[in-house]
Amino acid sequence: MSVGIINEGEFIETVHIKGAQVSLVSSGDGTEIIYHKLQPGTDWAITPEEGWNAFEYLYIISGHMRLQSESNHFSLKQGDSFFENPVKKHYLFHAEEVTEFIYVSSQPVFHHFSFVSKEMMELALAIEEKDGYTIDHCKRIKEISLMIGKELELKSRQLMRLNMASFLHDLGKVKVPLQILQKPGKLTSEEWEVMKLHPIYGKEILSDTGITLLVEAGEIVAQHHERFDGKGYPLGLSGEQISIEAAIIAVADSYDAMTTDRVYRKGMPKEKAMEEIKNCRGTMYHPLIVDTFISIKDLLDF
Repeated sequence: MSVGIINEGEFIETVHIKGAQVSLVSSGDGTEIIYHKLQPGTDWAITPEEGWNAFEYLYIISGHMRLQSESNHFSLKQGDSFFENPVKKHYLFHAEEVTEFIYVSSQPVFHHFSFVSKEMMELALAIEEKDGYTIDHCKRIKEISLMIGKELELKSRQLMRLNMASFLHDLGKVKVPLQILQKPGKLTSEEWEVMKLHPIYGKEILSDTGITLLVEAGEIVAQHHERFDGKGYPLGLSGEQISIEAAIIAVADSYDAMTTDRVYRKGMPKEKAMEEIKNCRGTMYHPLIVDTFISIKDLLDF
């Protein structure tokens, strides 16, 4: 199979999601041909869906991706292809360099997944700005979380959920009134009770999409402020009741919050933040996650 150069004008529609360009090339009789361009470090996934029986085919135009499934790891380079009919496993594709590929599906998928995902990510970015963070907060949480998850050798399905949930962890703050979200002083007890609902709001928003991956991510989002000792919120879960993905996000989010400059304070040094997290091992944070995070601290460049 050979694929020529695809020009921008040949696309029917294009959606830009952080780290990825997704363009509908052709659509007819339910079949779609979709062009993807991923930036280095970007993840893309194919997951089983109830009632979804599509033939799905992927051809690498250029670049290099690493493919991880529940039982296999292998590379895909220029000229390689992959297909399933139907998809029965979770597959996670990670771009090692700028990678272009053609994705063909015998059932329409472009509008539903691409636009919903873009809308969710734009909401997440809008919220982090309103919450006083820099524009890269969500990206950093995702990168730290995936570093921990890969060090723990999580399965591909877990990594996919972690990828999405870590980026969208504070999505529910869109439902928190701005006067509470941006209040410079200490919240009242009533205001704090409202703020503590944002993990539930995030779960509800993601569940309403009806997309399996986002629904599963919502379950993690709902738990990312739970504590290992049971003193977190909104449900007071403890220990192994908390999903491993949510426990990872809790550590990543805390580290970034401590080291990031905010409008009302300067971020603390990396070493001091690490000490704070170690001091909360077994109380706020899952011991295994803390130990793993500390083991990869030299890999952090932010």
